Amino acid sequence: MSERLLLAKFGHEDDLLASCKELRRHDYKIVDAFTPYAVHGLDRAMGLEPSRLTWVCFLCGMIGAIGMLIFEYWVGAISWPVDVGGKPWNSLPSNVPVAFETAVLLAGFGSVFALFGVSRLYPGKAVRPEFDRVTDDRFILVLAETDARFDPAEVKHLLRPFNLLELEERVVSAGGVPS
Repeated sequence: MSERLLLAKFGHEDDLLASCKELRRHDYKIVDAFTPYAVHGLDRAMGLEPSRLTWVCFLCGMIGAIGMLIFEYWVGAISWPVDVGGKPWNSLPSNVPVAFETAVLLAGFGSVFALFGVSRLYPGKAVRPEFDRVTDDRFILVLAETDARFDPAEVKHLLRPFNLLELEERVVSAGGVPS
């Protein structure tokens, strides 16, 4: 089965943000947006839910910190207790810096691997440039043509005040290959 998409190309990020808000006001389904750099407020303009990546980062950090505290307690108090300057074997304050560093390390790695997994990025994946000039100076908004009521002429009329550069229709097969 194939999916019909409408690509709206803009030359400036302000036009992209304003057009997102206008299209959502008219109940059009925005599939994605492609920009050469991060555009602040685009996620809210598109109506996206907050990312769960922060929870993945927090969870990985807590696993790292708690795991290191348990490991340090086991090493210092159970497996190999060494009396250093008369300090107790299970001294928590001396264990906190290493536990914090481990939390930061695992939070970073966990976030990167979760992002790669969700984005389906892996080594050796073939690069297929989808859009012309999107990495240079173009901002592209992708709309789903969900039903027969979808009218590209109406969309073009709605987007004209936002300095629309080009409107292009594409049919994407089930495998994600444009035709």
